[in-house]
This record gives sequence, structure tokens and C-alpha cells, in this order.
Amino acid sequence: MSALTKAKGFKKSKTGTYLTIGTTAFGAVSVLKQARKARSEHDTLRLIDAAISAAAIVTGVALLLRELKRIGDDDVLFG
Repeated sequence: MSALTKAKGFKKSKTGTYLTIGTTAFGAVSVLKQARKARSEHDTLRLIDAAISAAAIVTGVALLLRELKRIGDDDVLFG
């Protein structure tokens, strides 16, 4: 099995999904900082951008959680 094939399989594994959720959380921290700065500077456009980014993060995490549930349902040992 090549390294590329292993990497593609890892992305769809339970561990890979948890890692993706973790990296998404770091993106959420950045969006929080952006929103706080926009509020302090009364910059409406940046605040809207932060809100849209936050919505994208929430949607992404919801999709990842659904994928985790699907992986859990397919797992014969832990079913």
C-alpha cells in the first residue's frame, strides 16, 4: 500500500475525522479574534465576514460529526 493510499484512508478514518475537528477548532479561535477586533473597531463588514466564517465552521463540524456517527455505525466491533 502506497503512502498516498494510506493518507487517503486516514482522512476517512475515525482518528482522521477527530484530527480534522481539532484543526477546525483552531480556525474557530481565529474567527473569534477577528470578530472581537471587528466589534472593537466598529467594522461592520469584517463582523459580517466573521459571522459567515463562523457559520461555515459550524456547518463543517456538523458534517464531521455526522461522518463520525456513520463510521461508528459501520464499526462491527463497537456496534
